[in-house]
Amino acid sequence: MMRTAPPVFREDAARHVTLATQTQAVERAIQTMHTHLEEPLTLEDLASVAYLSPSHFNRVFSRLIGISPGEFLSALRFQAARRLLVTTSLSVTDICFEVGYTSTGSFTHRFTHRVGLSPRRLRQRVHTFEPPPAEPAGICPTMPSGFPRKHALLGRISAPATFRGTIYVGLFPSPIPQGRPVRCTTISSPGCYLLHDVPDGVYHLRAAAFPVAADLNSSLLPGEKMLLGHNASPLVVRHGYVSGDPDLVLHPPQLTDPPLVMGLPLV
Repeated sequence: MMRTAPPVFREDAARHVTLATQTQAVERAIQTMHTHLEEPLTLEDLASVAYLSPSHFNRVFSRLIGISPGEFLSALRFQAARRLLVTTSLSVTDICFEVGYTSTGSFTHRFTHRVGLSPRRLRQRVHTFEPPPAEPAGICPTMPSGFPRKHALLGRISAPATFRGTIYVGLFPSPIPQGRPVRCTTISSPGCYLLHDVPDGVYHLRAAAFPVAADLNSSLLPGEKMLLGHNASPLVVRHGYVSGDPDLVLHPPQLTDPPLVMGLPLV
């Protein structure tokens, strides 16, 4: 007699299919953002590409990515603007239009807030850039009496054994790594990191690893060889004590990763 799979299995399978379908829908929308940055994309436009209603698309996107489609699109535009500032001689006004803005003043104000440097200042920093000294990673220090150290975050960064470069680790109030982090550090290889004087709050832990590169642009811009890491759930610091997972595993950039807006490593 043929046995019927229990209902819970069928439900899990259905959820898996739904998640895969929703992920594909979100990826189609993100790909459209990448190829149409200069166009005034609306929620309706992106939902149409995803074959979902606008309200459902907004919910699905926000749940899977952690931010709204509009926030993701805005972050992509500033990331693209940063790349154009570093790799081309286009004026700030031309770059403004290239990434979908129509007001240079509004673009410059938002760019400065999101990236951490004004467009002109970022371009100036490119010419004087030197890789910052990184704290060597090593054996994780032991906490006194086995208790967490107050207002400090101790964690471990894991990466492929072949990685060589600088790893930036920071705490951000937003899922998007933009602006200046609340606390940050750099390490020269995978291993332990320590952030001091972390104030109470809710934070998103983010890491970006830039490999050693022969050319300047590869050392300054997100690329295929860069590695990223982010925690699935925010860290909560309450009365100086941290709850949440402080460890990150670095991976190659994925289409659904929140764009790296902060002007690393120039900030």
